[in-house]
Amino acid sequence: MTALKWGLIGASDIAATRVVDAIRSSGGNVTGVVSGSGGRARAFAERCGLPQSTASLDELLGWDIDAVYISSTNDLHFDQACRALNAGKHVLCEKPLALDTEGAATMVRLAERLGLTLAANHHLPGSPLHVKVRELVAGGAIGTVLSAKIAHAVLLPERLRGWRVGRSTPGSGVILDITCHDASVLNPLLGTPVSVAAQAVQQAGWNTGGPADAAMTVIRYERDGHPPVLAQTHDSFTVGYAPTSLEVHGTAGSITVADAMTQDTQGQVILTTALGSRPVEIDCSEDLYAIGLRAFTNAVNGTGRPTATGLDGLMALKVALAAQESAATGHTVHINHKR
Repeated sequence: MTALKWGLIGASDIAATRVVDAIRSSGGNVTGVVSGSGGRARAFAERCGLPQSTASLDELLGWDIDAVYISSTNDLHFDQACRALNAGKHVLCEKPLALDTEGAATMVRLAERLGLTLAANHHLPGSPLHVKVRELVAGGAIGTVLSAKIAHAVLLPERLRGWRVGRSTPGSGVILDITCHDASVLNPLLGTPVSVAAQAVQQAGWNTGGPADAAMTVIRYERDGHPPVLAQTHDSFTVGYAPTSLEVHGTAGSITVADAMTQDTQGQVILTTALGSRPVEIDCSEDLYAIGLRAFTNAVNGTGRPTATGLDGLMALKVALAAQESAATGHTVHINHKR
């Protein structure tokens, strides 16, 4: 496996606390970072032990790097990813890929045309918990799938209550931050999402005039030869004392996953059938971002696929945008699958 040389676009919390170490664990090297603030970029480089920093994206793209990791604010992803792809760099982009499906589809087509790897940094699909759930469902462990439910209600840490609940920040709010992640788990598990009905509200006292910080959705999935499946999600920035979970119910059993949607998951899978309930043994010791960076590196080297491809990121975005539209209009929104 050839190690990759990386540039970071965005001096973010997630890059500092998760992704730099994950890149290094994959054998990669981080050359430096760009931020709109030169001072912020320098402070980030010093914190993470990076040799270079800049306030110019063009300068970063001129460095001797193979790939970029984009973790800027959501409204910047599309332009930065396209510029990186056109500069010949592979791209790992934080979700959502863009603020509209047209932009995300453009990114996917551009990467395909240039022969470059584009991936969305959805960390959950690569979790051993979710890999095992997909294996159990595909193997018929619970018969025909009927429904699923995700509880992804958490308390947003104070240090992250900036642009995510910014009053005027495009792409902020709980749906593009968390519901998008839910879709990255449900889509490969349940089939094609065809419609979404959602409600979203503002609950937190510290969210003064910002976007919705809590939402519930019902998503309809379809798959050839199978009955429709309904999936429910509860996503929140306001709940401090509830574990996350995933439930999948079928005609012959149910799967329950405790601590299913967290970054640091030591969760457990329980399979319940007519024979009773039993835990399913899974090794959850590896960091989810390390799993994702290894998969991305393998994809660049032609020996695998990212845990969430650019197309996977586009599909997750379609669900999240449909949820936003439904919450705003009060109507069920049907998903257009043309790209």
